[in-house]
Amino acid sequence: MDLTIETLGGSGPGGAPLEIVERKGLGHPDTICDAIAEEVCRALCREYERRFGGILHHNVDKVLLCGGAARPVFGGGEVTSPIEIILGGRATREHQGEVVPIDEIAIEAARAWVRRSLPNLDADRQVTFASRIHPGSSELGALFKRSRGAEVPRANDTSIGVGFAPRTLLERVVMEVEQLLNAPETKRTHPHVGEDVKVMGLRSGGDIDLTVACAIVSRHVRDLDAYAMKVEVVRELVEARAEALAGRPVKVTVNAADDLDGGDVYLTVTGTSAEAGDDGEVGRGNRASGLITPYRSMTMEAAAGKNPVSHVGKLYNVLAGRTADRLAAEIEGAKDASIVIVSRIGHPIDDPRAVDVHLAGAAQGADEVGRAVRAIVCEELQGLDALRASLIAGRERLF
Repeated sequence: MDLTIETLGGSGPGGAPLEIVERKGLGHPDTICDAIAEEVCRALCREYERRFGGILHHNVDKVLLCGGAARPVFGGGEVTSPIEIILGGRATREHQGEVVPIDEIAIEAARAWVRRSLPNLDADRQVTFASRIHPGSSELGALFKRSRGAEVPRANDTSIGVGFAPRTLLERVVMEVEQLLNAPETKRTHPHVGEDVKVMGLRSGGDIDLTVACAIVSRHVRDLDAYAMKVEVVRELVEARAEALAGRPVKVTVNAADDLDGGDVYLTVTGTSAEAGDDGEVGRGNRASGLITPYRSMTMEAAAGKNPVSHVGKLYNVLAGRTADRLAAEIEGAKDASIVIVSRIGHPIDDPRAVDVHLAGAAQGADEVGRAVRAIVCEELQGLDALRASLIAGRERLF
């Protein structure tokens, strides 16, 4: 492993003059695809382990959502054409003479996630599912088989993992605002708040400006005046949470494209724009940090749906986030930590090709920092087995 450590002045993105952060919430079409891909992956892992005592080769990270058509009206409405969800990727369909019902497992896992996570959407009547999951290439299958027999699995790809810590104030605000609007308590007290929430945060100097898109569920709104009142409730909820975190006034705009005079508003039957206005795809939304952070190092790699045994596109992105958390917490004086981990296909996953660490504000000497960083990185790499189990259990954030 080539480890590079660079100590920098300053305090990271949180101290820069301008910062922009975005999060696509639970019901955004891109997030739906990420979540379903990971749900299918975990279902396959469990089935492979049940049948064969171990996980077989698969990568089901190609989910496409094609939006349907809907007719929302105050007090009700209907979905006139269902949402289509197409499950793609590769998976082992036969092993030791036994056929695995991949399509059935994948579709049921996807449908169950929709039922559980999008209560305003009827997973049986308003969504159709199709599986286009095919067997993987013989070369990658052979590489995965060698990984299963090895003490340390071999990297399934040449890929990049990126992590950073701690979150800036704006990153915390954007994350917590979306989580607030999709919290179970919010849904109980404000059922008009749909799951499709997107938060765009902009900080200029010390001023924070949030633009929130929030799908409003039509059956909980009697007319246009009630809609305006309910959107104002959303704005007040967001403003209160954001200002509590920031300790200062925050400007909040909700559903900026609304034209109340013309009656053109963000009203939905199902609580998601997927019913009519938007499509979705794995990897187009939040990174493994849970955010979209253009002022941070990022990778285009989609973590959701990749196998947790040897696909470094998943493992290294989660590992990088964990490692950055420890670096920021344990390196004296470190105000910001970022890390990039690069794999090489076919090599042991605990021995990456390169690790690049940037620390802002570290107070220790260069040798002392180097020793501390190397120890943390090596400890995290040795914990990949535990990370794999945590991923299969669904305990790690991937989007």
